[in-house]
Amino acid sequence: MRLNAAPVGASVAVPDRLREVLGLALEIGRASGGAFDIGMGDAVTAWGFGSESAGTKGIRAAMAAPRRPAHEVLEIGERHVRKSATIALDLNGIAKGYGVDRLAETLGRHGLTAGLVGIDGEMRALGLRPDGKAWTIAVEAPDPDRRTPHSILALQDAAVATSGDYRHWVQVQGRRLSHTMDPKRGAPLIASPASVTVVTRTCAEADAWATALMVLGPDRGAALARRSGLDALFLLRDDDGSARDGGGGRLFSKAPTAIASAEVR
Repeated sequence: MRLNAAPVGASVAVPDRLREVLGLALEIGRASGGAFDIGMGDAVTAWGFGSESAGTKGIRAAMAAPRRPAHEVLEIGERHVRKSATIALDLNGIAKGYGVDRLAETLGRHGLTAGLVGIDGEMRALGLRPDGKAWTIAVEAPDPDRRTPHSILALQDAAVATSGDYRHWVQVQGRRLSHTMDPKRGAPLIASPASVTVVTRTCAEADAWATALMVLGPDRGAALARRSGLDALFLLRDDDGSARDGGGGRLFSKAPTAIASAEVR
């Protein structure tokens, strides 16, 4: 990304789409108190979630690096973006959701008002199925060895995204580490929910908020979800490996394993 390589203080011209996704990422970064931070690219790479394996030197550098959240470092103008400090941007926590929204937008431009679009499990439902019912989407159980549904959502004009610790991970010194980074440590989360699923209006928002709530954990995360009007399902792993529910928001607070209807407009 040119923005990563640009000198501190330089104004960098960026495409409108990139400026849009950066703006949303910074907005959710502020709203989450920095729990969602797109400035973790160096840590992501150091811990082996990029093209290279994890290395001790890179890990130590990532954990020792002074950090300011991206929403404090980036300044977004009408056509340019400027950074006030060195930062390594990584948009993986929002890019797939944003891509899903663009797919939905493309369908709309071609006159299609109903459909289900997704990228790697991030989904957005438009309208209703041909039979007049809402689209049904499974929330996956957080099991690294198999793919089974934990619960079912019925969605109409809404999006859903899940962040979890059971699909994307690396082994470092015999310990399995999830890809979700702790912005305060420059390292993977030590303890987190097994997964967080968020239902909201757009998939980019759901994608980013799912990551933020993973970082915050079930207590602070669920409280913020309720204050922010988000529907979130926290799945927590017990000592025996089984998952239990911890809900937040209208859809999941009463019966998180039941079919829930979301008409988010």
